[in-house]
Amino acid sequence: MGVASLRTASGPTISWRAIECWGAGISLFFQTGALLPLMLSDADGTLSESAKSILRLPCLPIYAFTILVLIRNFPQFLTAVRRNLIVPLILALPFLSTLWSIGPSSTLRRAIGLLFCVLLSYVLAIRFTPRQLLFLLFMTLGACILLSVVISVVSPALATMPDGAMRGIFVHKNVLGWYAALMILVATAVLIDGKLDLRRTAFILLAAGIICLASSGSMTAIIATTVAFCLIGFYSLLQSSSSIGRIVIVLFFVQLSVGILISLHEFLVPALEALGKDATLTGRVPLWELVDRDISDRWLLGYGYQAFWTDANPEAAHIWTKVGWAAPHSHNGYRDILLSFGIMGMIPFALMLPHAIRQGAFLHCYDAQYGWLWLNVLTIMILVMNLTESIFLVQNDTIFILFTTAIIMFSLYAPVVSSSPSPSWRAPRVAL
Repeated sequence: MGVASLRTASGPTISWRAIECWGAGISLFFQTGALLPLMLSDADGTLSESAKSILRLPCLPIYAFTILVLIRNFPQFLTAVRRNLIVPLILALPFLSTLWSIGPSSTLRRAIGLLFCVLLSYVLAIRFTPRQLLFLLFMTLGACILLSVVISVVSPALATMPDGAMRGIFVHKNVLGWYAALMILVATAVLIDGKLDLRRTAFILLAAGIICLASSGSMTAIIATTVAFCLIGFYSLLQSSSSIGRIVIVLFFVQLSVGILISLHEFLVPALEALGKDATLTGRVPLWELVDRDISDRWLLGYGYQAFWTDANPEAAHIWTKVGWAAPHSHNGYRDILLSFGIMGMIPFALMLPHAIRQGAFLHCYDAQYGWLWLNVLTIMILVMNLTESIFLVQNDTIFILFTTAIIMFSLYAPVVSSSPSPSWRAPRVAL
């Protein structure tokens, strides 16, 4: 049914813009893995093969919505593709990797899922401004976090992991922690921005996010949240400084970051042991040692997109036996890229990131009217999360969709902003 027929029908009419907004919000909600997976999982969050098959069904209308929006906005879609050719290049890698994958059928199926996720990122990038996307995410994540708080009160047994940590409406406490961290960032951005006029709601969701973050006990999410607030200060200082001052700030921040990483590498394990904490980072350190050996065996092209962590792979079974638990991934996004594509996949990814970060900082400083702060912070926040989790190139995952959306948005707006103070191409200014 087209927009014209909706307008001529009797009763309330539905605009195409409303369909876009609701469709995008619902798509992001389902891609978080909230509620439905919890209902289908075992007590420990494990999903059976039949449950996974059922969970693929809600993806079909999301894919249909994505294709429909892109068809209606095909020229803008082509513009977004042309302005960042590395994104489609990386998207082609999973399909190319079927040629050398140790599990070609699995690689192809997952590559198709990844394709539609990235296409959804294009939809978000071309149909929403940064502030509109902030509002959309504010409402979507707000629903997830509030429902998590409610279900923890109404049904504590369902909302709690066997170890007592809160998981809310998600299958695992870490997932709740990730989205609680994003909720805290988004709520803080709404408070800083001020133009959405949602301060009271933002304070409520900020408090709910903090409760969920603390109750989940996810160290990755806690570290990412800490980094986010540091980045908010960095980008705010960057925007208010002069050109020379910005160079000094960036150099200082880079040196500080390198110093922190070196310190963590040298002193983290001894510090954890001294405090009586798990020096293996919940089994990650021995897992990484074994994964690095397998990466070195196929360092050029890898094992194929997401083909390594399958039951049919003897190398994965060997690692599971050694570490004593069935790791679903490397718990490090950078290592999983190497496992999937080797150096040939890491090179374009490594080239894309600095360029995207530079473009995002440029837009934050010179196109402040659109509210770029939160997208800049989100991008680096996700880079930090991938140090101990694996989120890069994951199909049907809201966090990776948002990460890709930010990169596409940066490349879409930056060339226009740099060439003209009154850009000819803009995302729609229609209010949500």
